[in-house]
Amino acid sequence: MRICVTSKGTDPQDPVEERFGRSPYFLIIDQKTGDWTAVTNPVAAEVGGVGPRAAQLLVDNGVSVVITGNVGGNARTALESAGIDVFLIRESVTAASAYERYQKGSLQPLY
Repeated sequence: MRICVTSKGTDPQDPVEERFGRSPYFLIIDQKTGDWTAVTNPVAAEVGGVGPRAAQLLVDNGVSVVITGNVGGNARTALESAGIDVFLIRESVTAASAYERYQKGSLQPLY
């Protein structure tokens, strides 16, 4: 399974980005290998409609779960339709820490 954490930077020690569609980077961890991959969000600075396009990027990267601070309505619909589970983290932590909390089952599912 591939899990995405929205991030302000390219390293797992960088802080979680609280806005899904505006996240500059998506850090994707492959649970089988433990390898992290940073994917630049090309729509982060666009004017509108970024949520669904960011969701499509995750679909294209085979993501099953997203960990983020907040998801807008259109992004939520796109993620839910794609079968991607969303977990919210409301604290300022690193991407690696957010992933650890997900593994422990301590994050709130969005739906």
